[in-house]
Amino acid sequence: MKTYGIIGYPLAHSCSPSYFNDWFKQEGIDAEFLPFEIENIQQLETILEEYPHLSGFNVTIPHKQNILPYLHEISEEAQKIGAVNCVKISRQNGKLWLSGYNTDMFGFRHSLLEFIPHNMPKKALILGNGGAAKAVHYALKSLGMEVLTVSRHPQKQDEITYAEVRKIIAEFRLIVNTTPLGTWPHTEDCPDIPYELLSAEHYLYDLVYNPEVTQFMEQGRTAGASTCNGHAMWLGQAKKNWKIWEIS
Repeated sequence: MKTYGIIGYPLAHSCSPSYFNDWFKQEGIDAEFLPFEIENIQQLETILEEYPHLSGFNVTIPHKQNILPYLHEISEEAQKIGAVNCVKISRQNGKLWLSGYNTDMFGFRHSLLEFIPHNMPKKALILGNGGAAKAVHYALKSLGMEVLTVSRHPQKQDEITYAEVRKIIAEFRLIVNTTPLGTWPHTEDCPDIPYELLSAEHYLYDLVYNPEVTQFMEQGRTAGASTCNGHAMWLGQAKKNWKIWEIS
């Protein structure tokens, strides 16, 4: 039996294990998908030793960037993005070979175009600057948008503080939350932005998909904005992972 999984911390909110295991059962595939909740990326070495049939795994918060030194090769797109969320494991001369990919970008871009099929905003704000934010940034730039990242501790020219959002929120009509704020079980949390300044011309996209409607989305809807959660993005990247892992 082949084994697949997901590494991250925490993982209680993740739908990946049930989704893939149901898919394996439906397709009659002799495989299992396991959650590997690790706080320290160094624990990956133990997982690789204990699960010799591990053939691939997803990578989620907080390891999408610190996984990079453990990989033997990284796809060109993942290198440009600077983050990996999908790893394929192969064996070469009896040794493990870990190849990294970024399927977040594909899932996000595809779902965004479904969410806003017409009149795509020309300016976007990304809340958070982790691994998922890098994939979102890459996707938005590929669509020709002006993008600013909102961070508690800005370090780059295109990063601003949350306090600065108030001045520009009217013209940045797409706002993407890439932080884990609002994820179950902490469903009352949400990014600290001036929701009262939102309008019907704004689009709020939350990468969080559990719960289905986050506080970020709820406050956006109250102001008249259109909202979308991260389920379609998650589903898109999951299907892309399946192809990369060559599951059959």
